[in-house]
Amino acid sequence: MRKPPGLFRRIGSALILLWMLGFLWFAWFLPQPAPDGTRTDGIVVLTGGGGRIPRALAMLQAGKAQTLLVSGVDRQVRPAEFAAEYKVDPARLDCCITLGFDSVDTRSNAHEAAAWIARHKIHSVRLVTTDWHMRRATFDLWVVAPKGLVIVRDAVPSRPSLKILFLEYNKLLARMVAWLAGW
Repeated sequence: MRKPPGLFRRIGSALILLWMLGFLWFAWFLPQPAPDGTRTDGIVVLTGGGGRIPRALAMLQAGKAQTLLVSGVDRQVRPAEFAAEYKVDPARLDCCITLGFDSVDTRSNAHEAAAWIARHKIHSVRLVTTDWHMRRATFDLWVVAPKGLVIVRDAVPSRPSLKILFLEYNKLLARMVAWLAGW
């Protein structure tokens, strides 16, 4: 006669089921672009994925915000090179676009963005990043941003592989657990 599963097995099974359902939700319902009519005080774009910077520049050009932070720019990139690469008027770059060179990952992007947001007294921000990256980027910004900041998620659509979705989902869970633990 077999012994019925114990409490630990049931808890383990429930956790696995929750993880699987969460992953399915994460992968199936990726964040979408913000409605084009949405205006914010500023735009923050995180480097690292195709289409992110062009989307942010298009929103700035369309008057959806007055200022833009490009977070995570490689330290070797010069403003003139950035302007040439993305066909940005140097006067527009000087007045309205900040190149952030201090971040190297999503958490440091959030810290760089939060400092910029506080310095510019921004109350609402359009966050631009790839759809699969949006949830973790939003979470990290929410954790460190000034209280009351309105974050408008403007996801750049992509076709992520199962591997990217799997890794990003687990990074998000790990980040949330770390935050709950006070790290």
